[in-house]
Amino acid sequence: MKTYDAIVVGAGHNGLTNAAFLAKAGLDVVCVEKNDYIGGASVSRNLHEDWIYSNCSYVCSLLRPEIYRSLELHKHGLQVTPYGGSVQFMQNGDYYGSYHDPEAAYREMARHSIHDADAYERYSADTMRQCRFIRNFLLRTAPDPTSFKPKDLMELLAIGKKFMSMGEDRMYETIRFWTMSVAEYLDEYFENDVIKSAFSGSGIIGTALGVHSPGTAYVLLHHYMGDVDGNVGSWGYARGGMGAVANSIAGAFQSFGGQIRTDAGVDKIIVKNGKATGVALENGEEINAKLVVSAMDVKRTFLKCMDKSDLPEEFHHRVDNFKIRGSSGKLNIALDGVPEFPALPKGSPLYHSDMHFIDSMARMERAYDDWKEGTWSKDPYVDMLIPTMIDPTMAPPGKHFMSCFIQYCPHQIEGRDWTSEEQDQFAQTVIDQIANYSPNFKDLIVHYEVRTPAVIEEEIGITEGNIFHGELTMDQLLFNRPVPGYAQYRSPIGGLYMCGSSTHPGGGVMAAPGANAAREILSDLRRPNTVPENFGDD
Repeated sequence: MKTYDAIVVGAGHNGLTNAAFLAKAGLDVVCVEKNDYIGGASVSRNLHEDWIYSNCSYVCSLLRPEIYRSLELHKHGLQVTPYGGSVQFMQNGDYYGSYHDPEAAYREMARHSIHDADAYERYSADTMRQCRFIRNFLLRTAPDPTSFKPKDLMELLAIGKKFMSMGEDRMYETIRFWTMSVAEYLDEYFENDVIKSAFSGSGIIGTALGVHSPGTAYVLLHHYMGDVDGNVGSWGYARGGMGAVANSIAGAFQSFGGQIRTDAGVDKIIVKNGKATGVALENGEEINAKLVVSAMDVKRTFLKCMDKSDLPEEFHHRVDNFKIRGSSGKLNIALDGVPEFPALPKGSPLYHSDMHFIDSMARMERAYDDWKEGTWSKDPYVDMLIPTMIDPTMAPPGKHFMSCFIQYCPHQIEGRDWTSEEQDQFAQTVIDQIANYSPNFKDLIVHYEVRTPAVIEEEIGITEGNIFHGELTMDQLLFNRPVPGYAQYRSPIGGLYMCGSSTHPGGGVMAAPGANAAREILSDLRRPNTVPENFGDD
């Protein structure tokens, strides 16, 4: 029976990235995927006639440019087109638009608050300073603060030097920032509630926290630290949907001789004498390898696919307590045309932007209250886009695709499974909210699909459907991610590594966890490193 150099479990973007860099170093690698398609949450699927859906992740920004260039993803079809701005619809019939053009942005913000327009430059500078600080460490392995190994000491020293270079005042600001709520952070700059609600959405997207929850200022930063074409904080559409990201990485992996097997779900990671030796598939087949890399979330890896007896008790306990809470739903809608939004000027570029339908911090916090009560938000925060305004390839001519990402949506309803009726009610809640601002919207709906966290878990395998593979809170970041002592992509089991978003630097389609894990594996194997270093920021 053949023995591979490495088995990578899960063909999401992190698993494929890890496999690609291992194969680039000359290893014989197979990537196994439980579904009959690749991509995990970064996937494009044809779910209604000729409409193509980015059915889970829906925009691109966090993908590290170093990885894009190193794997030459442009040669494998990946094109990312930036989109501009966002719009916040208000209950009084007005709107607040955010533009990339500085003069347009200032005029629009001043229309609502001259104070806030004057404060924005300071907000942007302070936020980008935090952004550029953390970006330095995305493509690096988090150091172990308890270790005396030269590598860890040097990494701690590098972090310390970056931190000290900020100066005393900004060091204090940074410490405060990492523990603040997004509401507290925005209060330091802005007075207008609509403007604050417009910026606060990035602090709650994908997380089971509210705008007043400590730590959500960092979640905002997590959504700001990507870039498109070198513009930090910008977002874009992957042409053909988010599946283009995974497909391009898969193309790079296969160009290095890698093999992908679909319909190959893993039932068990095989451990013999304290070392991982392969995997047992759900169909009973066993595949042998010198090492195993799991791109699954940490709970699925160690609590579902391993025997408890193979793991140290303390490690098992910490994994069991790792916070992965489903809080986000998705509604994908096929449209017969472009919805009209009377609040916007005719031909407004904001039709190409993010659209939101909640205009106060109080409403956003009440949406969170519903989730805490075990149900979906009756007045949800919806991050809505129409990608086909930029990329018409995703729908038939003259037709459109709408992506709606929704906060908040629980994994279970009051502790029990969702019913089909409740799924429809959840969808109707979102549709009704959009229709309040677009009178022809409902008439344009050709088809829609609903994705609760439970649906996401069932289809993709992410525990509770949590898109980040675990909360982005301080106790679960850097050397604490996923658990203290195991933040460097290794596990307590010899030859078993982790490369999913449960590891540093966390979730989002950035591919950094997969790349970082590959670097550590190649180091352990004493193979030449194929993983690029961080380019750094000016």
